Amino acid sequence: MPRIARDYSELKVYHTIIRGIDKQDIFLSEKDKVKFIEIIKNTKEKYNYEVYVYCLMDNHVHLVIYDKNEDISKIMQSIEISYAGYFNRKYQRTGHLFQNRFFSKRVEDREYLKNLCRYIHQNPLKVGIAKTEKYKWSSYNKYLKFNKFVDTRLIL
Repeated sequence: MPRIARDYSELKVYHTIIRGIDKQDIFLSEKDKVKFIEIIKNTKEKYNYEVYVYCLMDNHVHLVIYDKNEDISKIMQSIEISYAGYFNRKYQRTGHLFQNRFFSKRVEDREYLKNLCRYIHQNPLKVGIAKTEKYKWSSYNKYLKFNKFVDTRLIL
């Protein structure tokens, strides 16, 4: 059965989630998380998009992306292929790393965006990993100080 085409956002803002296959961990070390962020920085240059919010959990990733050129599928495909290649080489494995294709939900208003940012930043707290302000693998602390990687202007 063919896949249903994604709905595109008028605002060009998306909440995307990628999850490890069978909910398995996709980050086994801090170096893996650093590599994932490097991949995002590289794809930002190539596909011209902004990251508003992110949170790297052990078995999944939340990203809120402003897709200037309506390339959300290409952006996510590039991120996933690059990271899966890195992960499979590093851990000498083959096969799929991610469960299904990435999930995306259109963000159509500012109120939803504010609530979404709060939800994503509180993810580590909700699962008992760390307090929001102590978790270093999310964009929360980027909102407290200037950072070129995360575009905080719209949210603030």
